[in-house]
Amino acid sequence: MDAIVFGATGFIGRSLVAELLTRGQRVAAVVRNDTLTPWLTAQGVDTGGLELVAADITRPLSGLPEVRDVYNAAARYAFGLGVEEARAANVTGALNVLDWAAVLPGLRRLVHISGYRVSAGDGRPDHAALGAYEASKAEGDFAVRERARESGVPLTVVNPSTVIGPGQYLGLATLVEDLWNGRLPAVPGGPDTFLPIVTIDYFVRFLAEVPASPPGEHYWVLDDTTPLLPELIATVARHTGVRAPRRTVPVGLLRRLPRTLTGADPETLSFLSADRYPTSSARAFAASAGLEMPPAADALGAWADDLVAARFGAGSPRLSPYGFRDVAGSRTWVAGERHDPAHVLLHGLPMNADLWAPLAARLPGPVLAADLPGLGRSAATSRSVDAWLAGLMSPVRTRPVLVAHSLACGPALRFAVGHPDRVSGLVLVSPSFLQAPAPRRVRSGLAAAMMRRMSAARLARSLGVPEGPEVESAAADLRRRGVARRVVAAVRADVAGRRQSRALLDRVSVPVRIVVGSADPLVVPAAHPVGEIAGAGHYPQLTHPSQLARHLGAGSDRVGR
Repeated sequence: MDAIVFGATGFIGRSLVAELLTRGQRVAAVVRNDTLTPWLTAQGVDTGGLELVAADITRPLSGLPEVRDVYNAAARYAFGLGVEEARAANVTGALNVLDWAAVLPGLRRLVHISGYRVSAGDGRPDHAALGAYEASKAEGDFAVRERARESGVPLTVVNPSTVIGPGQYLGLATLVEDLWNGRLPAVPGGPDTFLPIVTIDYFVRFLAEVPASPPGEHYWVLDDTTPLLPELIATVARHTGVRAPRRTVPVGLLRRLPRTLTGADPETLSFLSADRYPTSSARAFAASAGLEMPPAADALGAWADDLVAARFGAGSPRLSPYGFRDVAGSRTWVAGERHDPAHVLLHGLPMNADLWAPLAARLPGPVLAADLPGLGRSAATSRSVDAWLAGLMSPVRTRPVLVAHSLACGPALRFAVGHPDRVSGLVLVSPSFLQAPAPRRVRSGLAAAMMRRMSAARLARSLGVPEGPEVESAAADLRRRGVARRVVAAVRADVAGRRQSRALLDRVSVPVRIVVGSADPLVVPAAHPVGEIAGAGHYPQLTHPSQLARHLGAGSDRVGR
């Protein structure tokens, strides 16, 4: 084998394996259970050169395949660990990897992945001050360098800063999550706190080049242009359309305040400093290898998109590609094909664009879906929903079918009437303005429940749909500050505007098709084709997506791309 990767199922390790395989290398991956192969397959990585091996680095190693390059990406990354638990992987385990590598006959390089704040000192860190995790990393870093010097092992230590990218939900990600959910009243640290980043893609490309470099080097791999922490948080806030805190809280004060009040893990506070790091050798090496970091703001924005799409590790993206975009002056969550969609999908209440995921998988051609302004993951706006929809459709080059659900049927109808040259047809799914409004007691109860931050299970019951990832996504958004209130306001506005929407049906010039569930029929007749889905209620795209897709296809002679 060309290389072996310890810690191959971790955030860094799995991406490193993918990079090495993509370069055509034969890679042995040390795993305890095979979550790696499915992940690599999902990334489109050819696993023909992969060999999985089992080993426990906390014990002396033997029986592993001979390799040329050894990467140790294994570590116990968690806060609140006991001293011995942390040392088992981060000290003993690191030395076991080195001792095994030392007897390899064809060893070219041992690459030890350390941390940007730990490659200094005498190997006797203050566990009480640093906490078990960081102290064990510092101890392990020193021990590996000393053992390598004594045994003559060709070693390169690589010290990454906060590595960001899809799947990273620890460290800085917790600050972003608090920001997103409105739980970050102040930025921890001072105005000069420097918490540098590096993207996972850049970092694994850097690692892949290291074995060909001269041994004995220590590389601090981080983006020196990372904004200071208050501006970093403000950058993420601008990208996602949320409010950034204006105050900072000194680390000394955070240490004195109860954790129940601050929500800050004491072990994370040592990372909040103004320290800078010696990156010149890493920058020179990267330049010689033709590596270039993406702009920090772009990297942070892309990572924020991934965090929100995955609900900070609690879920998985439902539609892709995805991300925040500027639509008519509003930071809007947009998913799918922005320029050449076959269908544009507009969700109803109290859902978001993820509502369409089951249907989108059954439709021919690409789709475009977005969270309506002020709802789901999109920021509120002072402009009308009609202006927002015009902005969403502005970059679209095709004449797609406009598919709207429930409350969104009104804005979709107005757009089709005003811009018949922009769409080839209109599909209204469960159009609220042609159906009976929910009884006042039901609407009042739903509004009150949403204001009390309804759980996904309760939301599913109230909507009459199975609990699933789409409902969980909507429930997560309803727990964000202001979203439930805006949902209630939108319901009331929809009831008030129903007469106007009914009148517009006589003016639309593009083909129209209406689809409803048999349990949620029309109460106002419409002079347009109506398809009914047996057994469905108000959300057929969730309960009967295949039947709904067939209804859209059945109308293709009237409604087409």
